[in-house]
Amino acid sequence: MLRTALAAPFRAVLEQHDLVRVAGAHDALGAVLAQEAGFHAVWSSSLEVSAARCLPDASLLGMSEYLDAAVNMQKALSVPVVADCDTGYGNNLNVAHMVHEYEAGGITAVCIEDKMFPKINSFAAVDHSLLDISTFARKIEVAKNAQQSPDFFLIARTEALISGLDVDEALKRCSAYADAGADAVLVHSKIRTSEQITRFLDGWDKAVPVVVVPTTYPEWDARAAAAAGVSVVIYANHGLRATVSSLRDTYGAILRAGSSVEVEDRIASVREVFALQRLDAWQALDW
Repeated sequence: MLRTALAAPFRAVLEQHDLVRVAGAHDALGAVLAQEAGFHAVWSSSLEVSAARCLPDASLLGMSEYLDAAVNMQKALSVPVVADCDTGYGNNLNVAHMVHEYEAGGITAVCIEDKMFPKINSFAAVDHSLLDISTFARKIEVAKNAQQSPDFFLIARTEALISGLDVDEALKRCSAYADAGADAVLVHSKIRTSEQITRFLDGWDKAVPVVVVPTTYPEWDARAAAAAGVSVVIYANHGLRATVSSLRDTYGAILRAGSSVEVEDRIASVREVFALQRLDAWQALDW
């Protein structure tokens, strides 16, 4: 087959699993490898997409560039893509346009955050200013009103904890976002333990699912997260970080040794690459 089966909408995947596990990617190859590993969905990461251009995750790329990356991933997958759409690329008009374009491109889930535009990555050592609650809640309402299909899924992400506010503020914001129509809420933390997240979950009283991104608290495993009430866990940037390490090691080894012999037994074969490309199926068209 030249193409994968059409992916189920993210909403359906969420209904099928007690905990949905999602891996970050920035291109179709990484997305396919995440699916091969068994992840239920792929996060089209704005950090990864911008880093693939050697640019900071700071609203430098435009919506069309992030959209192209997400759509190219989705074309290669039979699991859904969840698109990291930063702040929605601007004001309410931009948010409505974003929903129209991503939905038309076959993306069934997007995430927007309550930072001001332009944003910068959550782990950058800068001030992370937030929109006021009512302004972001209106963005959510606009996004939900713009969608065409009932399958389209909107995740509202609060950066309250990232900006130094407390768990009560994160709960207040996510409650308002759920009331505005968000299909799920994502609460993000940059401390080294899951303590803020577990306190949030203890106080969460809405039926709306909670999404987490345990980048800085990796010891919190999936079983513990599910038991605490998490519905979706996103490993947002591990593929990118693994790629950086692997390429550095491989290129360095080749230069040091003067040949590639040392690395040949620990890198993928050309035949494996052909399989990922579905070369046999394409060649069959010429028979």
